[in-house]
Amino acid sequence: MSLPADAEAKVPAIPLARWADRQLAALARDHGLPRLHGAALLGERGAHGGYRVGGRISAGLGGSRLLPTRDGRWFALTLIRDVDRELLPALFQDEALAVFDHAAIAAAALRHDCADLLERGRMLGLPVASADEEPVSAPVEILERGDKRRRAAGHRPLVVDLSAIWAGPLAGHLLWQAGMEVVKVESLTRPDLIRRDDPATFDRINQGKASLLVDFASAEQKARLIGLIRSADVVIESSRPRALRHLCIDADALVREVPGLVWLTVTGHGARGEPANWVGIGNDCGVAGGLSRALAEVTGEIGYVGDAIADPLTGIVGAREVLRALQQGGAKRIGLSMSAIVAMALAEERAFDRAALDCELRSWGQAVGHPFPALAPRVPSAPVRPLGADTERYLAAALAC
Repeated sequence: MSLPADAEAKVPAIPLARWADRQLAALARDHGLPRLHGAALLGERGAHGGYRVGGRISAGLGGSRLLPTRDGRWFALTLIRDVDRELLPALFQDEALAVFDHAAIAAAALRHDCADLLERGRMLGLPVASADEEPVSAPVEILERGDKRRRAAGHRPLVVDLSAIWAGPLAGHLLWQAGMEVVKVESLTRPDLIRRDDPATFDRINQGKASLLVDFASAEQKARLIGLIRSADVVIESSRPRALRHLCIDADALVREVPGLVWLTVTGHGARGEPANWVGIGNDCGVAGGLSRALAEVTGEIGYVGDAIADPLTGIVGAREVLRALQQGGAKRIGLSMSAIVAMALAEERAFDRAALDCELRSWGQAVGHPFPALAPRVPSAPVRPLGADTERYLAAALAC
């Protein structure tokens, strides 16, 4: 059934936007950020990218799909890299699988139970999820602690942002809006993909940041990067443990050694144990956090909610946790689980106003095929630095470790 016109007018752009809005209001109140709105941060990429609500296919390029399995459950599979498709024969145990044929992939999913696909997919390093799983990690976890640091009045914190895509860079963007100096670090061989694929979003969340381009094959540049990290107040990264080891970065040791250093680790499903090795991306983490199942409970139809919704929710939580930690003064490594943050936001929003949330989910479910709600563009207020423009300035001053 359709909602009355006045009810539709009150529905946020995306379910959980009201939850995000309350977090952003608290950031503005407690930390002096400009007042941003949840609907804008969750919906601006979709609104300005011409996205449509896709149902069982994620919004935008449709890189994630919900597939029914043999046991009647729903399996989320995200395919945005060529290497992911190369792993599909192993995932579905079918060497002859046509890996670019959506119908063939869907048929293969129907020959397996969801739990088996989930276990095998995560072992292979694929971004996968089940609509019926529960997050295995806490949304926010303190992984390591270190000594306090006294900061002089008026000190402008330095943030080294090693993350990519959306969640981590959004956290860095919010910290920049709080007045911090943010340095975005990209790999010489693998720059941030959205710089090329979604330049409008890149510009919004990376405006005002210095730009460093680092050759991670160079021992000297890696050493100088670690020297820069030692001088920082905050580090943001979204790497799996093996990738950090490859960079010769020991996050826990740095937190123990550098007083007051706040280290934010953004993960799909947790930063400890086996979940630290699981790959998670915004759309499948939203499924793993229970949002697609919540949609099905209200509408009778499974589907994706929002646009890679775990990313902006996690970016907001990340900024909140960093600002809290800086106020407390002690060094701290903070682990974020994107899937668990979605589950937390969903539970808190249900407790806050279950009827309103169900109304929003129902409206979202009825909107399949329709464009994302229109939003006025959030125009960058600071320039976006050319790639690598500030490398020499920051790395030349850093002491090699």
